[in-house]
Amino acid sequence: MPVTPFVLTTLAGLSTGLGGVIAALFRPTPRLLAFCGGFAGAVMVTVSLADLAPSVMEFYGQSLSPLGCGFAVTGLLLGGMLTALFLGKALPGEETLAARFGSRAKGAAMRTALVTGAALLLHNLPEGILTLVSGVADPSMGARTALAIALHNIPEGLAVAVPFSCATGSRGKGAAAALTSGLAEPAGALLAWLFLRNFVTPGLLNGIVALVAGIMLWVAADQLLPTAFEPDNRKTGVVGFAFGTLVMILGIAALN
Repeated sequence: MPVTPFVLTTLAGLSTGLGGVIAALFRPTPRLLAFCGGFAGAVMVTVSLADLAPSVMEFYGQSLSPLGCGFAVTGLLLGGMLTALFLGKALPGEETLAARFGSRAKGAAMRTALVTGAALLLHNLPEGILTLVSGVADPSMGARTALAIALHNIPEGLAVAVPFSCATGSRGKGAAAALTSGLAEPAGALLAWLFLRNFVTPGLLNGIVALVAGIMLWVAADQLLPTAFEPDNRKTGVVGFAFGTLVMILGIAALN
């Protein structure tokens, strides 16, 4: 196992836990939930459409016609969205969670935390593979990839920790949930190195990136942004969305 790329992958994954720690500094309220939902939703949408999808289109554009490239990337994005959809259907519904946690608001918050956390587990696994492979092939590219992933993992940690804290009343449990989703990243890297390193190709990696983008787009649209734009705290959610978009655009520009 190459030590430096694995350390970078682990640090990128742990940044999700950092988002959970940041969330633990604030009392969980519906207003904070709206802001973090808007912020994290904007990060997922922006990184998917302004960074991941364009890089995948550039890769497939080298070997496919423009129309073929468009169909390939669209199909992969759709695959990621369907994966997130079916994942959401497999998890407990709001009514079940409301009965368990004592109120509809807490049930909705836990539903958001579970769907977002499960989606992050799915997309952190291939992200770990991507970071490790990038680091082995090119240390400078690996460091850049790890930094880019770490930047968008922090708000994703917030997206898990804040609704989890709102549902359970425990900031510590929210931070732990965020950290757990982030640990999938080094786990993915370890599994890839042990079992998949002879099968990983640029085409496979770019396909995984497109699937990840689809998952993030669906989770943002299905869970995070509806929570952010609830009528009672809509303005706060919009501010979070605007802030997340601006921060992510600046981050993408700085790393390119």
